[in-house]
Amino acid sequence: MKFRLATVAWSVIYLLLLLSLLTPLRIFTVFLLIVPGVVLFSSLPFKGFLIHVIPVLLIIALQDVYLLLPAIYFLIPALLMGRVYKKGASAFQALMTGTGVVLAELLVVLLIATYTFGFDLSQYLRDQAAISANLVQQILNGNAMLPGMNWTAEDTQRLGTMMIGKVPYVLILTSFLLAVITHALTRPALSSLDVPVRKMKPAREWRLPRALIWYYLLAIVFEWIAMSSDSSWVQAVSVSMLPLIHACFIIQTIGFIHFWTHSRNMRPVIAVLLSIVVLVFQPLRIIGIIDLAFPLREAITRSKK
Repeated sequence: MKFRLATVAWSVIYLLLLLSLLTPLRIFTVFLLIVPGVVLFSSLPFKGFLIHVIPVLLIIALQDVYLLLPAIYFLIPALLMGRVYKKGASAFQALMTGTGVVLAELLVVLLIATYTFGFDLSQYLRDQAAISANLVQQILNGNAMLPGMNWTAEDTQRLGTMMIGKVPYVLILTSFLLAVITHALTRPALSSLDVPVRKMKPAREWRLPRALIWYYLLAIVFEWIAMSSDSSWVQAVSVSMLPLIHACFIIQTIGFIHFWTHSRNMRPVIAVLLSIVVLVFQPLRIIGIIDLAFPLREAITRSKK
């Protein structure tokens, strides 16, 4: 009975979170919307999951049919992350699955907006840069302490280019943040329901699949194709793929650093400091590429013997 009441409670929480999208609270609650779906899917058989979720979706549809769109949007990563937890896979795999699915959904939404509604992300960001430039110029003109300072057209162009260049990082960071929040809240919730969830592996055990090398080459080819394309969606996908794979290489590099310092019996703080260096000086991700392509860790282990 306790288990049943707990899952019903999570259904109510799911309903309240979806209804909160109609209020200003959506700025905060949107980051929690994946959690109930993951908890319900991981703790119930599929039929029981449907019994809990379908009434919620029906109530939402009666309240505002357009709320079904975000409900389904966040339900997809919930199902896939829940599947990872059900299989007993690692927490790292759950995080990567959640991040990848949310990022893919963001790109699909951008694709639909581009080809269905004629939305041009690059032009939109340039327009926003122009609006920001006008505000800055008004501030400069109205401030007697800043005589002779002007915001030029070149400054506006540079701002627009910078904003476009930051799009992939914003998409990746948003996706990763959603996955991290979901995992952080889901793990204790599932533990309270007696559903085992594996802890995050130590950093020294972080290893990504070797196939990432091929994805990297594919992303480079896709970037070449995007350079000759006028489609803002193709360009957005292109500029998102490489930073995402670069982030994976950075994770691999940090894992290798922790493995190496652990094998040399160094203090953990050294690994942390070196990891910060990798995050600041990102070309060091080449260490992660080499670690993926060649058996560096096995060589270090053999040399110790």
